[in-house]
Amino acid sequence: MKRTDLACDFLPHETDENARINSYAVTVDEALAKKLRREQGVYCTVESPAVREHTTEDFPAVVREIAKAIKMLLPHSVRSVLAVGLGNPNMTADSLGAQTCARLTETIHLKNGAEPRVKISVLTPNVLGVTGVESFDVVAGVVSRVKPDAVLAIDSLASAAVSRLASAFQATDTGITPGSGVSNHRERLCRDTLGVPVLSLGVPLVLYASTIIEDALGRECPECDESVSSLLVTPKDVDLYVRDCAELLSSAIVKAFS
Repeated sequence: MKRTDLACDFLPHETDENARINSYAVTVDEALAKKLRREQGVYCTVESPAVREHTTEDFPAVVREIAKAIKMLLPHSVRSVLAVGLGNPNMTADSLGAQTCARLTETIHLKNGAEPRVKISVLTPNVLGVTGVESFDVVAGVVSRVKPDAVLAIDSLASAAVSRLASAFQATDTGITPGSGVSNHRERLCRDTLGVPVLSLGVPLVLYASTIIEDALGRECPECDESVSSLLVTPKDVDLYVRDCAELLSSAIVKAFS
C-alpha cells in the first residue's frame, strides 16, 4: 500500500497535461474506503507547477481554484471557522499549518458590519513532542469553548509521487489524522470526534525514499530494506515552497470566506 495522504495518488482522474492548473474532485464511497483504507468523503485536488517553478502569474488562478474547493466542501450555513495550523513550526517541512495561520487575520472579534461572511479564529497547537499535549486535546478544548461552526485543519502532507511535491493542493471534508503520512498517527480530527464539520487543507512536502526509487525503476522495490523505506525526503528548496504554499492557502481561505 502506498504511503501517502493524497487521494489522487490512488484514484484515476482526468487532467489536461497542457494546462497550467488542473482541478478535480473524487468521491470515496464505503466500498472504496474499505479498499483504499481511506475515509469516506469528497477529495478535491488542485494541481499546478506554479510553486515549484515560481510562476507567480499563476498564483491568483491557483488561489481561486482552492477557494472554490473550500466553498464547495463547507456547509453554506457555516458562519464561523476555527483555522488550525497542525504540525511542528520548528521543522520547515512540517510548518505549513503554522505559516498559513500566521498569514490569517482573526476576524471573530469584529462587529458593527466590519466582519466578513465567515469569521475566522486561529489556533496553532504545535506537537506533542514540544508541548507535552496532544494536538487533538488542544483543538477539542478550544472547539468546546469557542464553538465554531466548522474547523479548518491545515497540515503538510506526504505524497507517493515526486511530481506532486509542492504541486498538489488537497481539500477534503473527511477531516485529518495528524502524522498519518509519516507513520506517526495521532487522534483524528473529524466531525465524529469534534462534533462539527472538519475540512482539511494540505500540500505534500515530503515523501519516502523508497517512493523515489520506485518512480525511477517504474515498479515496486521489495528489495529496499527498512532503513531506506523509512527514510523521509524533502526538497532542498522546501523553505521557499512552504512560504509560497502558505501564501496561496491563506489567500484562498480569505477569498472563500469574504
